[in-house]
Amino acid sequence: MQASGAKGIMVGGASGMCRATAELFVRRGGKVAILDRPQSEGAAVADRLGGTFHPCDVVDYAGMERVIEEAADALGGVHFCVNTAGAGVATRTLSKEGEMHPLDTFHGVVQLNLVASFNINRVAAKLMARNEPNEAGERGVMINTASIAAFEGQIGQVAYAAAKAGIAGMTLTMARDLGLFGIRVMTIAPSLFDTGLTRGIPADLEQRLVKDAAFPRRMGQPEEFATMALAIFDCPMMNGSVIRVDGGQRFAPR
Repeated sequence: MQASGAKGIMVGGASGMCRATAELFVRRGGKVAILDRPQSEGAAVADRLGGTFHPCDVVDYAGMERVIEEAADALGGVHFCVNTAGAGVATRTLSKEGEMHPLDTFHGVVQLNLVASFNINRVAAKLMARNEPNEAGERGVMINTASIAAFEGQIGQVAYAAAKAGIAGMTLTMARDLGLFGIRVMTIAPSLFDTGLTRGIPADLEQRLVKDAAFPRRMGQPEEFATMALAIFDCPMMNGSVIRVDGGQRFAPR
C-alpha cells in the first residue's frame, strides 16, 4: 500500500518505536491516531503530527475496542495498525531460594503482550475489512511487535519470551485468516532498542548487552524500526512472517 492518504492507528505511539513509525508515516503523507496511556505524551505527539490522541489501556479489552473504533471514526477509516505496547518482568521459573514464579505475574505478562495484541488485531481487522480494496486487492496492514526474546529468551524472561513467542506464532495463521479480506499481518522482532525502557543505561552496560551482535554493536534506534514498518506497509509480498531487526544479535542466556 502507499502511505499517501492512508490512515494509521499507532498503539503505543506516544514514544519510542511506534512514535517514530507515526512520524515517518505522516512524512510520507499518511494521517495518524495516537493511542497510548492517559499520562503519556500522546496528546502532544498527536498535535505535532496533525493527528488525534485517544487515551487507552490495552488490557481493558472492551475499552480498547471502543477506542480503536473512535480512532478510526476520527481518521475516516484505518489502513495501517501498528502495535508496540508491551513489557516484561525479570522472574525465574524457580528462584535460587526455591520460590516459584508467581502465576498471576506470568498471566499478567501474557495478557499485556499477547492477548492485548490479538484483541487490537481482531478489532482493526473488522474495521479494515470495510475498506474498498486498492488496485492490488489490499485493504490494510497490521504490524505487531515481538522480540528476539521470543526465540532465545534470557534467564528470567520466561513470561516475556512465552508472550512474544505467542505473537510470533499467531502471525502466519492470522495472515491466512485475513487473506480473504486483503489484509496483511506481519510481526517485527527487535533486539534492544533505544527507547524509554532502556534509556539511561550506562554506556559500559549497553556494550555488554549488545556484544553478541554481528553489526552494528549498539542498540537499535526507533527510526530503524520505523523504516522496517513502512517497508512492510509498502510491499504487498510481505505477509505472514516475523522479521528480526537486531543487527545479527542472538541473546545469550544472561
